[in-house]
This record gives sequence, structure tokens and C-alpha cells, in this order.
Amino acid sequence: MKLDDLPSQHALVQIADRCVACGLCLPHCPTYRKTLSEADSPRGRIQLMKGVLESRIPPNKRFVEHIDLCLTCRACERVCPNSVAYGQLVDGAREFIETLRRGNRIDRWMRRFVFDGLIAKPLRLEKLAAVLRFYQRSGLQRLVRRIGLLRWIQLDEFERHLPLVQRGFDWRENYPATRSAKGEVALFLGCVARIMDNTTLKAAVYVLNRLGYTVRVPKNQTCCGALHQHSGDALAAKQLAAQNLNAFPLADLDAIICTASGCGATLTEYHLMLGKDAKPFSSKVADFSEFLGRVEDWSAVPVQPFQEKIAVHDPCTLRNVMRQEQAPYALLRRIPKAQIVALAGNDQCCGAAGTYFLSQPEMAQRLIADKIEAVREGAVQWLATSNPGCAMHFAEALRKNGLEVKIAHPATIVARQMGFNEDDS
Repeated sequence: MKLDDLPSQHALVQIADRCVACGLCLPHCPTYRKTLSEADSPRGRIQLMKGVLESRIPPNKRFVEHIDLCLTCRACERVCPNSVAYGQLVDGAREFIETLRRGNRIDRWMRRFVFDGLIAKPLRLEKLAAVLRFYQRSGLQRLVRRIGLLRWIQLDEFERHLPLVQRGFDWRENYPATRSAKGEVALFLGCVARIMDNTTLKAAVYVLNRLGYTVRVPKNQTCCGALHQHSGDALAAKQLAAQNLNAFPLADLDAIICTASGCGATLTEYHLMLGKDAKPFSSKVADFSEFLGRVEDWSAVPVQPFQEKIAVHDPCTLRNVMRQEQAPYALLRRIPKAQIVALAGNDQCCGAAGTYFLSQPEMAQRLIADKIEAVREGAVQWLATSNPGCAMHFAEALRKNGLEVKIAHPATIVARQMGFNEDDS
């Protein structure tokens, strides 16, 4: 594909033209904070992208490196006085960059296998989960790590971030409310979360049922498309989005509930991928905590007290895209006696950013190091986060630093105080 072949080129230039280079975004950009390089700031990258789009700058290796270093945390969008749609711009640039990459054969094969063969097909992921579970519990993991086999195929960093794979779960299509019905919602399972964090998904169903909501779980749903979209594979992202649009019946649904903010952020922007026909779907999407904030009457559902402090981490997708970062705090305050505090430095990305921790490990480690310091200084016992990718990144860093901190989604914490027991689900 040539640059002139990109159908969105003119639209991307128009977005770039909205940037007046005021610099208000600079102190909010994680990579600029670390490098102090203008080329690694939002306005610097916008000028680079505009230069390439207008054929004034060659799309060379240095250009690609500066774009790749971007986390797409979109903190710059939140503070931009001219409403520059930076997320759309950088995704468009990566779509072009993807046509220029010259990875080795193993890299290309692994990418196709992981993105297209697994992530885009969650049912295959569920089958893989059984293999990973055996690998982790049989002693094979220790042997493979000792040999260093995964370093040869560049999967060692990914494998270290994997939590203990949970037991598979056979989802029903309908979970009726357990008290007087208030309405019906659908649950979005995602791809990685359904095998790495199905406890959170089951906890969400538990809470919603007890608050009077019947929960539907459409079987034909698939990956949200975020990883494909942010890696430059816009066509695959659109195909996944279209499948989800067809999977979820909007009639009679109060909301499509997401427990992973990364998925929620992508689902709420399906209309940017597929056009105005996707707006009814996007408008139904709600973060779990935000939706429960609409439920006023909790009187019939006893919530047991919680005596420990809970520090809340704000995922970038919840904070900068969905703009619902206050929702987890409000939800957790439903728990009697719980002390809810914000983790220091919540305005900076943790460095997980989808697959960023794999593609840019050095910067990802610099960013998570700041979070670990905040955990230490805050004497954190419990850490609540609304995104499984962030949770995995935190867990690996905490383990490496010898810190024992319990990490959980707000849904799981609240559900347990309501009597949720994963073994009974």
C-alpha cells in the first residue's frame, strides 16, 4: 500500500491541522516526561505525522520509532483546548506504518498466530487456556524458564506477565435476576479476560443479578478489536467490530457492560470505525462501575464491611477515553468502613497499554517503576484496577520487587463483600 492509497489520508491531515502546538499537552505525556524529547511529545508526533502525510518527511526508521513509542494513552486529548482527536491520528499513522514493516519470518508468523489465530478467535483462546493451565501447574513452566527456551522465540516477557490461568467456564446465554427485576444487560467477555480473569466476569454477573438485572452473554461475541486497531490492522479491527454489532441484540437492553476498560473504550468508539450505524451500539456500552452508579437502591443487598485500605488505579482508557474514572471510587464507597484512596500518579500511564509492555519493554518498565514507588510510599494493601492488562503489568512488577499486594477489579471486591464465592459460581 502506498501513502496515497490510504482512504483516510485527507481526514488525518484535517485532524493534524487542528493542533496549534500550544504545548499544554506536554506535561501530560508519559513519554515526553521521560525523554524530554519534542519528537516524543503529542505535538511533536503530530508534526511528524503531518509531514509524512504531506510527503515532506520520509516515513523512515526514526519516524516509526517515535510513533511506536507512543502509548496511545490519550492523556493529551483530555487536556487539548482544540479537541485534537489524537487517538484517530496515531491509529491512522500506524495503519500506514504497518505496510512498511520488515520483520523477520518468525516475527511475522508469531504476529499472525497470536493476533489472528488466537485473539480474534476467543473460543480458541479458551482451548489454549487448558494447555497454559497444565503448563503452569505441572512443573513444565519452571523447566522451560530454566532452559531459556522462550527467549529464543521472544515470548519470555509475555510469559512472565501471565497470571495463573483460571479454570475454564462454560458461559450460559442467560443469567436471571435473583430479586425483583429492574432490567436486562449484556456482558462483554473480551478475549484475554475470559481466560485470565473470568473471576471478575463472574463477579460482575453476581452483583448485577442481585441488584435486579438479568444478564445476557451472547455466544457469538468476539474480541473488541483494540489490539488490532492500535497495531495498524484497521481491517481486522473493523471485521471484529462488525461481528460484535451482530452478536448483541440492542432491543430491551439497558446497557452492554464491560469490566475491561480497554474493551469499553474501543466499543464506545465503534462508530468511528464503522460509521453512524454503529452509534446505537456505542451508546449502550457502559463500564461496570459507571453502570452501577446509576443504581440508586441497594437497600435489599447487604454489603459486608471491609477493614483495609483500597488504592484505586485509573486505567488510561477509563480516564482519558471513557472519562469515567470516578465511577470505581463511587462503587467501592458502597462498602462500609472501606478506606478508598487514589494511587498517587494516576495521571500517568502504567506502561501496559495493550501489547506495549512487549514491544517497548524499556519504557514500560520506567513507567511501572513510578507506580511501584507509589505503592511503596502509600503502604498499599489492596489495589483496585478496572483493566486486566494493567493488573497483569502491576502483578509482574510487584512480584519482581517483592511486594505482596492484592490486586482485584472493583467488581470482584464488591461481589465478595456481598457473599460471592468463585467456587460456587
